[in-house]
Amino acid sequence: MGILAAKVAIVTGAGQGVGQGIALALAGEGAAVAVLGRTMDKLESTCALVRERGGTAEPFLCDVTGTEAIPAVVDDVVARFGGVDILVNNAYSGSYGPLLSMSDDAFQKGFRSGPFAAFAFMKACHPHLKRRGGGSIVNLVTSAMVRWDPSTYGAYAAAKQALRSLTRTAAAEWGRDGIRANNIAPHALSPGLKWWTETNPEEAEEFRSTIPLGRIGDCEADIGRAVVALVGPDLRYLTGATVPLDGGQANFG
Repeated sequence: MGILAAKVAIVTGAGQGVGQGIALALAGEGAAVAVLGRTMDKLESTCALVRERGGTAEPFLCDVTGTEAIPAVVDDVVARFGGVDILVNNAYSGSYGPLLSMSDDAFQKGFRSGPFAAFAFMKACHPHLKRRGGGSIVNLVTSAMVRWDPSTYGAYAAAKQALRSLTRTAAAEWGRDGIRANNIAPHALSPGLKWWTETNPEEAEEFRSTIPLGRIGDCEADIGRAVVALVGPDLRYLTGATVPLDGGQANFG
């Protein structure tokens, strides 16, 4: 039995990339995983990978920008699995580019899919986490929040910084309910980043050279396994933290 046996996890944006890696890692330690996202084919692919390894996973269609529908999605997960112990807010769809060329709607897009969606999931999951004797929330942020030059990443960094503050507040307010909340700021070889590295090999090599460990993280082995550690019993006294999973590239000090 894994360290997460009998636990139930919700992972948003789990159809590919980092979300899929986290779902696979959690399931590998025995958690039943609710795989959330906008595209059923991708969700089914993740669930199939989990099941091939002997794990349990079910797909749930969810566009996180439709925050009014999120409580019903959480209810569906609870009806299927009996509760929630772990919430991972990974889904994000934002905008990039210089501030002066960005529309208000484009700027707000990242907030709708980021802190607004996470807030809705966290509130909807709170009573279920508390009822199960506590649980763990992991929100995904970014090293762009602290990079020396956030040019063209300003809207992304702003939305993620808001999410970082939200996480810290939940850790402070919900700790007495047994609920822990932490952030991770990962670099991982998601499909998008993989495409970029293959399309721009010279720029990709320059990017890799700025990572002290010399490589871009693996979605499951590096990011997913770190999430397993965060939500597992060995780090039960850690809450309100931001953990940089970027091979030492960013300075969160």
